[in-house]
Formats: sequence, structure tokens, C-alpha cells
Amino acid sequence: MTAATLLVELGSEELPPKALRRLADAYAEALAAGLRSRGYLSGSSQVTPCATPRRLAVTITAVLAVAPDTEVRDKLMPAKIAWTADGSATDALRRKLAQLGRAGLADVRRDESAGGPDRIVVESDGKADYAYLRSLAKGQPLARGLQAALDEAIAKLPIPKVMSYPTPPSGGASGSYFNREKFVRPAHWLVVLHGDAVVPVRALGLDAGRVTGGHRFLGRRDVEIASADAWVDALWNHGKVVAPFDERRRAIEAALAKAAQGDRVVAPDALLDEVTSLVEWPAVYAGTFDPAFLAVPQECLILTMQQNQKYFALTADDGKMRARFLVVSNLATDDPRAIVAGNERVLRARLADAKFFFDQDRRQRLDARLRRLASVVYHNKLGTQAERVERIRAIARAYAPVLGADPALADRAAALAKADLVTDMVGEFPELQGTMGRYYARHDGEDAAVADAIAQHYAPRYAGDALPDGPVAQAVALADKLEAMAGLFGIGQTPTGDKDPFGLRRAALGVLRILIEKRSALALDAAIAAAFRAFAGVAAVKPATAELTAFILDRLRGYLREAGGTANQVEALIAQRPATLETMPARLAAVQAFEALPEAAALASANKRIVNILRKSGAEAAPAVDRAKLAPGAEHDLWATFQSLGPAVEGALARGDFTTALKSLAASKPVVDRFFDEVMVMADDASIRANRLALLAGVAGTMNRVADLSKLAI
Repeated sequence: MTAATLLVELGSEELPPKALRRLADAYAEALAAGLRSRGYLSGSSQVTPCATPRRLAVTITAVLAVAPDTEVRDKLMPAKIAWTADGSATDALRRKLAQLGRAGLADVRRDESAGGPDRIVVESDGKADYAYLRSLAKGQPLARGLQAALDEAIAKLPIPKVMSYPTPPSGGASGSYFNREKFVRPAHWLVVLHGDAVVPVRALGLDAGRVTGGHRFLGRRDVEIASADAWVDALWNHGKVVAPFDERRRAIEAALAKAAQGDRVVAPDALLDEVTSLVEWPAVYAGTFDPAFLAVPQECLILTMQQNQKYFALTADDGKMRARFLVVSNLATDDPRAIVAGNERVLRARLADAKFFFDQDRRQRLDARLRRLASVVYHNKLGTQAERVERIRAIARAYAPVLGADPALADRAAALAKADLVTDMVGEFPELQGTMGRYYARHDGEDAAVADAIAQHYAPRYAGDALPDGPVAQAVALADKLEAMAGLFGIGQTPTGDKDPFGLRRAALGVLRILIEKRSALALDAAIAAAFRAFAGVAAVKPATAELTAFILDRLRGYLREAGGTANQVEALIAQRPATLETMPARLAAVQAFEALPEAAALASANKRIVNILRKSGAEAAPAVDRAKLAPGAEHDLWATFQSLGPAVEGALARGDFTTALKSLAASKPVVDRFFDEVMVMADDASIRANRLALLAGVAGTMNRVADLSKLAI
């Protein structure tokens, strides 16, 4: 069977740039999956998605021209129904085979070879023996399998918004009517080549051919492709199109670095992907703007460049912005002056708008804007932003002393934290909320800790984001997140499945990261209780402390698993949850070190046995161990061992040395083993039984000071 490279290119009008990469990957994956499931691909087939502003394409190596023959198994009926006792076919089997066009197989005895590609076999389905018809299906030519795979791939594309457009009927535009197709943009050509041969398939009203479209201005309008392997080079040489997305992106990055002339290029991945999706033959040009605009916060200038114009800002090594910018153009020319001048003129107007917003906003103090928050609805059941701010203030004041923050500064920062939402700059660029609040607070003469807290109280905004620095910022950040979670849990707006419209999972993880990574002494239970107290006057909010606590602890499980903990280790820590969470990483490291000890498995099993005995015995245990009632030998030795271990464990815990605390338990293995070998805990004498239960309670208490070791038992 002949194998060759397959090219499937779908040309269209300009595709949405923010969705292009996702569309290209989905198109390639779906098409390859469809061909693979039909047997056309091998393990060595390489799938390469390609995309430009006007095409989605994929090349796949080692694609078969004809799929291999495959065996088809039809389940007929139970064997006892298919044949009589002497092995002859029953009427039921004959009728079934006749329906399938295989009547001749009925006269072949089940213990004889049928010969040829078709035969009846007996196999068990796990419950009974069944008769199966096994036949060989001839492999289909590529055109048939590719047509089905292409239809499936197009139907599965994650198209952000479908367009409906007319296309001429098959055979040309001479018909009296037009068909209508639905796609992300009107499609204009379809190139499908297997090696050097056109595969006769059809999609979106287009018949496959070998002519693709070149660059609108720099290359040939129509480029004929000799073979699938020649496609990339043909587009490069004759069409002035860099077809592979990643190759075009790398070319842009290299050109940006060269044009930067030693400066740093502010090039977030999202912007690089977007400009790569906007050009087919990229060229980078440098422009300048009036340095007077640098008086505007550079975050505003950079965001204006990126969002409105898709320009790249430049900074010096110290991070300060330069009065230069880079633009990625789809037109390569020896004289780019007109292109540069046009872009400079457009940018000048954008920067003037940003400067106007900044100047206007500073005419009014942040605290003078607070009354406007009363007209901004936060949630129809939770009130306005002004009411929310009052709740955040109360929560931040409660957290501040524990976090080492000045309550007055925490209150002031919480009061001003949302004021920039009603500024012109944040109205234009919502991404700058918090950032602009810091600039305006500094302009108003607010304390530096207050200004920083306004900017940082949203942090962390995403995985890996920096955490709030100072205690004031941490108090407001925790208050903001826990207020949101308490309020929304209180009205039943909890995340379900993969739906989390209010970002509560992200907020919970942010709370955990602040408490753990900033080594906060704030107890989680106390933090949640303070958040719900702030809603005391809101009738719609019902206390949901248990639900919110469970939700946050579930995020803690994920956090600890990301830190390298196993499922059992994580459950051991959460089951014995300390009041504060800042020691969780150290406790996890201690549990991991303990599990590496040879004694760990036996001690964990013994601990599990102790926990089960204590749970089943209810309140039978004595309040304390009566030494006089301890039998000499194993029972007394267990008590004596843990009498000495207890202070050692407590001393290690006081030093924060959780690893030493757990490792010291290894010495108890022999006495624990001997106790269970020689002592009957549930003795007939009630007082002896109660004393032994008290002894085990003390042992469990010492063993489980760092984590519930019973959770480590397999």
C-alpha cells in the first residue's frame, strides 16, 4: 500500500486572529484522529498544523492511499441456539446468515474450517458462548475515508462565531441559485494532495484542487502546488507566505529583537500569537512617539499599544519605557517611511487619549469617588460596590492585627481599593484596576502601604502570579477574596462542574497561597468566620461555613498535590489540619521523610488499628492512664516509651522541626508491635479495658501530632 504526505488546506477570507491558533490545532487534531481511526495513519505519521490569516492547513506524513483490510465481527446468537446437539445449523442460524448474505456458511459444521475470509467462530462473552460471523472488510481508498474525516473535523471546529454565506452550486456559478455554507469566514479554495495527486474530496461547497492563494500584495494570486511535500516551499518562493505558524512566530521574535537595538521588547505570548495570526510575510518596523507621553504611567501606554494597535513597547534594562515602539507589518518594503509615519500618527492619537484620561482622573481624589460606588451594582442579592467595600473594610480590620498590619491602614486601603473602578482610565482599560488606584492614591498623598495595597489586593490574579507584599496588602487581599466567597456561597452561587463564573476556585487558591507562602498566622476557620460576620445584615446570605471550608480544603488538596504530595500524604495532613496553614509545606516534607523510613509502614498500620479501636469503643477510655493498672511487660513498656517520646515530639514541634518529630517515632516500632502481639485491649474487666484505651489514646495523640499517620496505611 502506497504511503505519502497528505496536505489538506482550506483557504478563506481573513480568519479571527485571536482564535487562529486554536482553530488550526483543533483542525489538525480532528482530521488526524479521523484518519487514524480509519486506519490510514501509522505510528510514524507526523501531524503538522499550519495556519495563516487566510488558511487552515495540516500536513501528515506516511498516509496510506488505501486503508488496510479489517476484520468485522458480527455477534449472531448464543451457540446453544445456533446449532443442534449433532452440530447442524438450526433454522434460527440459517435465517440470520441469509439476512447477512452468508447463507452458504450454514452448511459448514462448527468444528470444520470455513475457509476464505468469512467464517463462523464460537467465543465467550464472559457469560456464555456465542456464535460470531468473522469477515474481512476491504480497505477503503483514501478519498472515501478523508471525506468523512474532513466533514467531521470541520464540524468539530471551535468556531467563535459562524458566518453564513452563499456559494455557487457544484460545477460552477452558472446555476440559477446559490447554496449557503456556514463557516468561520467565507471559504474560497480547497487544496488536498496525497503526494502529487489531488484527492477528490469536497468541503464547504469547494472541490479539491492544487491551486492555493498567495500573499494579497507581495506574491502570486494563484500558486499551483506540485505535491504535498512542495507546499511550504512553493508558498514561500511564489506566494510570499510563511505557512507554518510557529516558523512565522519565530521569525517575528527574531525581527523584533533585531529592531529593538538592545532594548527589551515587551512581548507577551498572547500578543505574539495575535500578530502572527495577522500577517503572512512579516516585516518589523520601528517608530517613535513624543517623550512627553512618558509622564503617563507606562502600564497605560503599553496596554494602549498592545490592545488598540498590536504594537510592541520597548523598555530599558531598568524597566523604564522608551519613546519607541515596534510594529509588525504584512508588507515588506525597502522604504517603510510611509508605513511608520502612518502608525506613529495613529499611536499619537491613542496616547493623547490615555494622557487625557490620566489628567482628568487626577483632578478628583479617590476618596471623593467613593459615593459613586453606591450606584454600581455588585450583585443583585449582595448589594452595591459601596456596600461590598464596607464589608471588606470590616474583614480587613479583623485580619490586620493577626497579620501584623496597622488596622487603620488596612481599613483605609480597603475603603479605597475599589474607587478606581469609577475612573475614566479603568473604564477604558478594566485590566488596569488596582494599578491606577495606586497611582492616584500616591498622587493624593496616601500612605505608601495603602497605595500598594490598592494595587496588590487583586493578587494573585493567576497561577504563578506574585503575592501581595506587605501585611496591609495581604489583609485587604484576603478580605477581598473571602468576602466574595462568603457572599456567593451564602446565596448558593457555588461553582459546579467546570463552571466557575465568579472565579471562586482562583480566589480560594489565592487565599491558600497567601496564608501558606507568606507564612501567615491567620487561622483559616477564623478568617472564614470573620467573612461571614460581615454579612450579618444581609438577609439573602445564609451561613455556609462548612461548605466554604470544605471548598477551600479541596483546593488545598490540589495545592499539596502540586507540591509533590501523594493522595495519602495529603489526606494525612488535612485530616489533622492545624489551626494555621503556614506549616503545611514543612509538614508535608516531614511526612515524606517519615514514609521513607523502614518502620513507617508498620507504624502507619498500627496507628490505623489504634484509631479504629478508639472509634469503635466510643467513650469507654479512661480520662487518664492509671499506671498501677498497667500490666508489666509490653503494656508498661508502651506507656514508658511514649512517656519519653511525648516531650521529645513536643520539643521538636515547638522548634518547627516536624521531620525530627516524626522520625523520632521510629524507635517505638518494637514496643508497639509487641503490645499488639501480647495485649488484649478489649479486656473483660471494664476498668482494665478503659485504662488500655486511655493508653492507646495517648499513643495516637503523640503519633498524630504532625499528621494523621493512619491515612498512610494502605
